[in-house]
Amino acid sequence: MELDAALAFAHDRGKAVFVTQRKDGRPHLSNVVIWVPGDGTVRVSIATDRVKFRNLKREPWAAVHVASDDFWTWTVIEGPVELSAVAAAPDDEAGEELVRYYRALSGEHSDWDDYRAAMVREHRVVARIHPSHAYGVLPG
Repeated sequence: MELDAALAFAHDRGKAVFVTQRKDGRPHLSNVVIWVPGDGTVRVSIATDRVKFRNLKREPWAAVHVASDDFWTWTVIEGPVELSAVAAAPDDEAGEELVRYYRALSGEHSDWDDYRAAMVREHRVVARIHPSHAYGVLPG
């Protein structure tokens, strides 16, 4: 499957199952909202107190499974992961990327100051998957 087709499908869906690898090799899965901008990456907002963050620090690889509403059209996109800096101040670059993430998925927030403060309080980062492989069943 071509990466471009998989990324276009993921962009149109926006929700995925995020897969990281536990220390013992077993998968860890969680439901996430993904942002797939035009630069060929898949972005996920995560907090540093989550298992997926610890898994990515140890093994910087992830996959996302994205399915259609009817479940029979789907793709898996996998690749190495780059973590942003932790949001440490409301106006730092990590916070700005989280604002772009929110805007792309949900539009304007009713209180950006509160959102930025929450990103710092939750120690949020953006996990950027750089796709290296995709497979699945897509139309056409």
